[in-house]
Amino acid sequence: YIPPDALEVFLEAFEGPLDLLLYLIRKQNFNILDIPMAQVTLQYLQYVDQIRVHNLELAAEYLLMAAMLIEIKSRMLLPVRKADTGEEAQDPRAELVRRLLEYEQMKLASQQIDTLPQLGRDYVRTQIYIEQSVVPRWPEVDVVDLTSAWADVLKRAKLTAHHTISREELSVREHMTGILRRLQSAKFVEFADLFDPLRGVPVLVVNFIALLELAKETLIEITQAEPYAPIYVRLAYSPS
Repeated sequence: YIPPDALEVFLEAFEGPLDLLLYLIRKQNFNILDIPMAQVTLQYLQYVDQIRVHNLELAAEYLLMAAMLIEIKSRMLLPVRKADTGEEAQDPRAELVRRLLEYEQMKLASQQIDTLPQLGRDYVRTQIYIEQSVVPRWPEVDVVDLTSAWADVLKRAKLTAHHTISREELSVREHMTGILRRLQSAKFVEFADLFDPLRGVPVLVVNFIALLELAKETLIEITQAEPYAPIYVRLAYSPS
């Protein structure tokens, strides 16, 4: 006799009727290929009777297997008749044996899988979030192309030059500020548009030096799509 509480715990340890039946066969060391149906059926029904008394809902899934065992036991009591082909009739236990063997193989396989390391049980995955910003890389400008563009600016300045001589204090920093202010109003500005030929060569030279200083301090980016293509200048940062 198994107490009601212990019986429920005992049955919950099994995964279903096949699991309980396999347990009874292995516990008695019965040959699974030659199951003594009378003994196994009797033991199985004893468990099912106790289940029905204490937990009808839990017993429902076990009743179908009980009916199958009784049917097999009854068929084994009948005389064995040969089929029309002359072959002996199939053993009534054959289908049950097949299901038990398949179940046992699956159970052993699942137990082997369960021994493998499992996430959440044997180890914990740590997640680290790294903030990553993608900085676009613009094509680099060839020095020869930059020199050629500067020569064109000077050429236009000389064509529009006048002969009035005046003394003027020129500040590289002021020109740097002016270039940055100009670039804030447009995403890209063509190189030549940053120079006003009418202001004369000295101003253009200082403006060019200011441009080189800004590039050196990585405040601007000078780029072109391909060799000999127009050169463009843009801010290397987002204006606030």
